[in-house]
Amino acid sequence: MYVQPYVFFNGRCEEALKYYGEKLGAEVVCQMRYKEAPPDAQGQLRAGMEDKIMHASIKLGSTVWMASDGHCDPNAGPMNGFSLSLTADDAASAEKYFNALAEGGRVTMPWQATFWSKGFGMVVDRFGLGWMVTVPED
Repeated sequence: MYVQPYVFFNGRCEEALKYYGEKLGAEVVCQMRYKEAPPDAQGQLRAGMEDKIMHASIKLGSTVWMASDGHCDPNAGPMNGFSLSLTADDAASAEKYFNALAEGGRVTMPWQATFWSKGFGMVVDRFGLGWMVTVPED
């Protein structure tokens, strides 16, 4: 098991990644924009979000961390938080961790298979810390 930071930049992700690349030598190893995701049956993408970064993985030294534009909430103000992304070794362990974190917390995305993973879910734990639990693809 390992835990990675997942930072939300509220619409400034591309700018931040460019800055970290120039100033710190960070390398974007994976990037997906919202327009590249399959259509969402639960709702339409808000206008102006198409070219925003849905997900990026960034290598900085020997660490790989993740980032996104998030929801681009105009009322959010500057950096409004982050989530920890816990990647488990297998689906059973991941679901176990997800359920443990959900005890006394609030599930924001139920545990489920997605187009990028056999299992993924999001939860704010009882202490107010956001977690994204996932299983890597084989």
